[in-house]
Amino acid sequence: MKPTLLLLAAGMGSRYGGLKQLDGLGPNGETIMDYSIYDAIKAGFGKIVFVIRKDFEQDFRDKVLSKYEGHVPVELCFQSLDALPEGFHCPEERVKPWGTNHAVMMAKDCIKEPFCVINCDDFYNRDAFMVIGKFLSELPEGCTNKYAMVGFRVGNTLSENGSVARGICSKDKDENLTTVVERTEIMRVDGPICYKDEDGKWIEVEDNTPVSMNMWGFTPDYFEHSVNYFKEFLSDEKNMKNPKAEFFIPLMVNKLINEETATVKVLDTTSKWFGVTYAADRQSVVDKIQSLVDSGVYPDKLF
Repeated sequence: MKPTLLLLAAGMGSRYGGLKQLDGLGPNGETIMDYSIYDAIKAGFGKIVFVIRKDFEQDFRDKVLSKYEGHVPVELCFQSLDALPEGFHCPEERVKPWGTNHAVMMAKDCIKEPFCVINCDDFYNRDAFMVIGKFLSELPEGCTNKYAMVGFRVGNTLSENGSVARGICSKDKDENLTTVVERTEIMRVDGPICYKDEDGKWIEVEDNTPVSMNMWGFTPDYFEHSVNYFKEFLSDEKNMKNPKAEFFIPLMVNKLINEETATVKVLDTTSKWFGVTYAADRQSVVDKIQSLVDSGVYPDKLF
């Protein structure tokens, strides 16, 4: 069974401004999502599912979905604040979405096969899709609780225009993930790559340290785990009282690992990530895409 690609496209780019998901960066106005989908098709994915907000559905259909017709099946599902399990209600002061794992849960009725989750505004490069596509397509039918993540080498994921936030990963001797720790400030400090710890101290890490770029491989049983844990999350008074509390994928994954419910294989990739974290990154991304087109990695026009 061919795996499905799930793109999380419901967020707004707060640091970059505007709907950066629809920003044309390729030579013919291609978005970063277009390159992800092109690479996923090359890697053997058979369906694309987007999680978006209902309020920009028409814009999204007109500008994004129409170009994939005849290339790959596409479905839409929607993330909203009030999409909560029965018995739970959204606090009035809540305006922020419930986070990446809540977005994943919105696709529960659309996906019945192994699937890969990615951010829509990150340029992952083809090797990453080949690596996760191979893992998912080789899973035995009906397989459960054997997941994966693509561990990008941190040195391949930095911005030239400021610090970045990354989930720094630890793994065991079998290449299984043991923890993901979110570090909100990672950058080169006088040469070495460092992150700032809880005490504001810079801690050095190796260039090839694996980090999560939110590229995960799951089987459909993951949805049921997520629904059950989301109920626990919402039952915690501090999460309901905090209008910024979010149900992140690493939170869910760490729970499954710690309880020994599931294993998550860390897959290495040589791919160099890039994306528009800051407005100043935009021209650099345009130039990098053009360079890949010029070298024949991508055609001048994707779809």
